[in-house]
Amino acid sequence: MFHLSAFAPYAWPGPEEYEPNHALRIDGDFLSEDFCVIGGEHFLVRCVFEIPVYGLGDGFGFGVWSTLSRTNFDKYVDGFDHSDYADFGPWSGYFSNALDGFGDTLNQPNWVHPQRDRLRPRVTIMDESHPLAVAQRDGISAERVLEIYAAYGHAAA
Repeated sequence: MFHLSAFAPYAWPGPEEYEPNHALRIDGDFLSEDFCVIGGEHFLVRCVFEIPVYGLGDGFGFGVWSTLSRTNFDKYVDGFDHSDYADFGPWSGYFSNALDGFGDTLNQPNWVHPQRDRLRPRVTIMDESHPLAVAQRDGISAERVLEIYAAYGHAAA
């Protein structure tokens, strides 16, 4: 099973190319594989939204983006290379990608949970009744994973 990933946050205005993480700029627009700054005002990090799959040890995941406050973005960047965060949150943010098949996901309030060992943060939806939160809590079937793959152009041959 493989994860799917959004290239950039929904609001990303720039080209589809990454800069190196070490080139991070806070003013203007910046996009790397892990950090995004839009207009020097909006700060985002790449996260993983994991969903358990019935009967399988491995879960299914989406690589997504979440906003963070400037304060929490700075904490994340400062601790990124050595996992020594000023606090481990969770930090509040907003889901910054639209995911097919899970209702309205864009701008859903979420929690960002930093991880150790340079693993991307986990993200959870605050509204426990939202379809994404229900899927994350209760899991989905392998058949549902196949439907999601097909919706993203990865249909079985």
